[in-house]
Formats: sequence, structure tokens, C-alpha cells
Amino acid sequence: MLLFLNLDVRTKLICILLLTILVFLVNKLETAVCLLLSFVIIRLIVKVPFKAGRLFKNLALLAVFVILMQMIFGPGDTYIVKSTAGDFNFLKWEGLLFGLVIVCRLFALMVILPVFTETTPHNQIAAGLCSLGFNYKNAFLVTSAFNLIPSFKDEASRIMDAQKLRGCRSFDKKTIFSGIKAYCSLLIPLMLDAMRKAQISSVAMDCRAFGIYKTRTWIDKPLMKKIDYFTVVFCIVYISCMLIFNYY
Repeated sequence: MLLFLNLDVRTKLICILLLTILVFLVNKLETAVCLLLSFVIIRLIVKVPFKAGRLFKNLALLAVFVILMQMIFGPGDTYIVKSTAGDFNFLKWEGLLFGLVIVCRLFALMVILPVFTETTPHNQIAAGLCSLGFNYKNAFLVTSAFNLIPSFKDEASRIMDAQKLRGCRSFDKKTIFSGIKAYCSLLIPLMLDAMRKAQISSVAMDCRAFGIYKTRTWIDKPLMKKIDYFTVVFCIVYISCMLIFNYY
């Protein structure tokens, strides 16, 4: 993990961008499974906290929905369920395979993205984006989104505790409809809090004349080392091998 932490932020940005593109280029089930397993191995090597059971539980309903939609409305002419008359056929085999590919893509993204977000300070992300040629305003938007995620989690926890103290038991129930009802009541105060924080941040940025200068100075400038170039080359070779395995 220490080796990955010492990588230049530009190396991490380039690798995570290339791996994300690879996830959407994969279209065969065996390649998608290999991709997911390799991402799990990378996360275990980097030693970012990984709870596979919790991840599967949170995405299980979405995965089932995606697979069913592909089996019903996706392309294909090989049906799993056929009527005797032949007029009512549904649940396509090709849709099942492609639905599993989409699910593997989704799980792969959920596994690999925290490897970047949990090991990179947010101020370094802005410096890395600017060194890659991005405008500082756009880099600030990206880092602001990362900074707001922990505060949203804390605020959502406080809102849930407050509603439980008022007698709301929807969060304790495990049914689908109670969960929808609970999170609908959570969404409105969370959105109002986000709008309030955005307004405060906007006023603070205007008071500090944000964006008056086209360039910006940094305390710690990104510096590429030999291990960074080796990591980028290894990532490109890995992606090439996966694409060859997928298409040829």
C-alpha cells in the first residue's frame, strides 16, 4: 500500500481513467469476470478496506433488475422460456449473458474506484488535474465533489438518527417498500442541506476572489518518478492484454 500511496497523482489519474474506459469496452462475460477478479486482487494488494458481502448486498437488487431488463427487452432470439404455441416467448439467453456483463462492469467500478479515492488526498487531485492541462476551476469542481461526499455521509447519519428519535422506524425495516419510503424522507433534508452548503461555499469563494488569476501556485508540485512510468506502462500492457482476450 505504501508504494501505491507514493505514486504521483497524475499516474493514478491516468491509470484510473484507462481502467474505467476498459470497463466499458469489455463486452464478453469471461473477460468481464477476469476483469472483476483482477480488480479485486489489486484492491487486496493495495489493502484498501474491502467488504465483498456488503457490496453485494447493496447492489444485489440493482443487479437483478438489470439482468431481468436485459432478458426481457434485450436483443437475441434464443429464449429460455417458451410457450407450447410459440407465440409467447420471453427471457432471452443473450440478454442473460449481457446482463451479467453489465453487472460485472458495475461491480468492477465499485471495486476499483475507491483504490484511487481512498489513497489520494483531495488537494493533490486538483494539482494533478491542473498539471495535466485542466483548468483550475474544473479541477476545483472535481475536488469539491470529493470533499462533499464525507460531509453528506455524516449529514445523512444525523438525519437518520433524528428521524429515529422522532419514532420513524422505516430505516430499521428490511423490506423494499419501507426502504423506499425511508430514503424518500431522507432525500429532501439532504438536498436542502446540500443547497445551503453550496450557497455558503459560493459566497466564500466570491469573497476570496476565486478565479481572478488564470494560474495557481502549489506547495507540493507533482513529480513523476521511475515507478510512475513503470506503473503507466504496466497498466497499458494489462489493458492491451484484456482487449486482445476480449475481441480476439
